Amino acid sequence: ETDSAEPDTPGARGTARPAPTGDQTDDDETAPGTDTDAAPEDDAPPVDQPTAVFKAPRPPVDQPTTMLKLGKPAPESKPEPEPKPKPEAEAERTSKFVALKPLDEPRPKPEVTAAVPQVGPERTTQQPLPPKPPLDLLAELTNTPPPPPSPLRTVARRVKIWTPLVLLLIVAFAIAQSMRPLPSPTLALTAEDSYTFDGGKVSLPWPTQGQGWMDVNGIGTMGDFGKQTPVAIGSVAKAMTAYIVLKDHPLKSGEEGAKITVDALAEKEGGYNKQGESTLNTVKQGDVLTERQAIAAIMIPSANNIARLLARWDAGSEAAFIKKMNDTAKELGMKNTTYTDASGLKETTVSSAEDQVKLGNELVKIPALMEITSMGQWIDPSGQKWYNYNYLVPYTGIGIKTGTTSAAGGNLLFAARKKVDGETVTVVGAILGQHKAPIIKTVNDVSKVALLAAEDELKSAKILKKGDVVGYVDDGLGGHTPVVLTRDVTAVGWSGFKVKLSFAADDVPHTAKAGTKVGTLTVGDGEGGAVKVPVTLQKDLTEPGFTDKLTRVS
Repeated sequence: ETDSAEPDTPGARGTARPAPTGDQTDDDETAPGTDTDAAPEDDAPPVDQPTAVFKAPRPPVDQPTTMLKLGKPAPESKPEPEPKPKPEAEAERTSKFVALKPLDEPRPKPEVTAAVPQVGPERTTQQPLPPKPPLDLLAELTNTPPPPPSPLRTVARRVKIWTPLVLLLIVAFAIAQSMRPLPSPTLALTAEDSYTFDGGKVSLPWPTQGQGWMDVNGIGTMGDFGKQTPVAIGSVAKAMTAYIVLKDHPLKSGEEGAKITVDALAEKEGGYNKQGESTLNTVKQGDVLTERQAIAAIMIPSANNIARLLARWDAGSEAAFIKKMNDTAKELGMKNTTYTDASGLKETTVSSAEDQVKLGNELVKIPALMEITSMGQWIDPSGQKWYNYNYLVPYTGIGIKTGTTSAAGGNLLFAARKKVDGETVTVVGAILGQHKAPIIKTVNDVSKVALLAAEDELKSAKILKKGDVVGYVDDGLGGHTPVVLTRDVTAVGWSGFKVKLSFAADDVPHTAKAGTKVGTLTVGDGEGGAVKVPVTLQKDLTEPGFTDKLTRVS
């Protein structure tokens, strides 16, 4: 590079210069890439700053392919002393660029060789490599080759990978199991679920006609006779009328209840007609009867006009009330019963002795009604006295309802209470279809015989003692806490009868102290005369442990 301002010519930089003088050595041409300028005479004045051309060292080659062209590197010759530059004339102050190779000669393409001598530091161009497994790459980086694959190493590698994940899942599962809501504890019976009284089956003295059924309320059926088919029941139908009215308008013991105004139709129907219909003929339109008085009117003098008045008062119309009667019969399981009127005067109102006893078992649970039906006589608001057609009241203490028509014959739904070894039990019976005149007396007589015989058959037996383990509380996860009786259990029954035992659980907690009441043992098949004994925890009730929570499956 020089300071010459002369234009460039092809193949060289700067301008042409005169032929070298005799002071230059021929050795300058033996080293490629060197150049010297002719020196002017010694006495020439110096121009600006002398330009000296030194022997240029070969630049380092950055591509291995250069050696293909150059072959073996030439031995580096020792630099020779350069002649002392002479000042040149101003007109001759020029420089010349001598190219090592022609500039327009195409550069040779690089060739790949197995081993290429390098000039200067080694530099290579790397091609992208395929991805390597992490362990191989790690071994390569640490200069440690990966171990050779084997089944054992494969298993060990998988164990290292999966063990933390499995442990994490186990911990999450354990936390979830321990946090789940506990199942509700239940009460289970371990004692025998029944007890059979000694002796053969009881045979009651039934009449020779009609049909009948006898239950001990809440305990079971003592006996029956006749085919249980639908037959006309007469005024016994008023028992269902009273039951629905008292369900819709409950009446407490000794209470008079709501006031009911007598309408014109009730007054009109009050007189005895050609059919000899029973009515309350002392009422006039505008009179007021209490609910208790109206119930007494249909259950003792069997007043048909008041039964229809109650139906209109309760449901708005007798038709709507009759629908209620039939719906209630279905609810009670009275499969052979159909009501077509509220009084029972129509022969199409039919039932069976079994069905009427099902209704009677519900009626004896209503104290206000039993107060009325146990009366031997009733005095209406006008002061007139009416006698109860149920002659059994002096023997039974309670009675329910009679019903007699020429088509239905004599029918009676009755009940009686008796104490058996301190336990009060209620006997409920029905006898239908007694046509021997006088029918009302006949049905009362045959019912009395059967009822007194049933009461004589009643007896008690101690079947469990206080402190006996009769069951356990199940916590739902396999834990069982025993429960015991708080007193002796005495069952009431009769010869050959099998009494049922069952549990009724309270709201059992997850934890409780020993002695806490958790339920009731019931001896019998229902309410009424069934014996009920509280049961308590024998020991403390505790929550399930962590292991039980962890292993639960539901």
